[in-house]
Amino acid sequence: MEDNPIRLVNELLVEIFNDILIIEQAAIKSGPFDDISITEMHTIEAIGPGVHTMTDVADRLNITVGTLTTAINRLVNKGYVERNRSETDRRVVEINLSKKGRLAYKIHEEFHREMVKNMIEGLSIEGNEILIHSLSNLNNFFKEKYKLVK
Repeated sequence: MEDNPIRLVNELLVEIFNDILIIEQAAIKSGPFDDISITEMHTIEAIGPGVHTMTDVADRLNITVGTLTTAINRLVNKGYVERNRSETDRRVVEINLSKKGRLAYKIHEEFHREMVKNMIEGLSIEGNEILIHSLSNLNNFFKEKYKLVK
């Protein structure tokens, strides 16, 4: 193994992060959903199944409701998202994925499932525990250091 594990892990994380973005963008542009960006796909992913308020989804994405509104307007116009007023409180806007949006969500979810399945393939139970612990540490570090809300 590398003499400097910090440098090696950093190089791997940077390369993997960049590769995932490139692969996701290429998959979107070459597939049936070539009219949306990776950012829009991540918005679809944050909406997910079910009906949600704009505030809930904005919180998941760590963006303002105003920024989400712009993204939702584009996704509604493209047919991926439906927007309705709440039946119980007309001031609340609820959003959900349309049939087209649910299909995009499922395909994107399958990409992530395949990626993770490949990553843990062949790991022992102890190896899985170490990987999960390491990723949890990294996740917690980001949330604490950069005040991320999720």
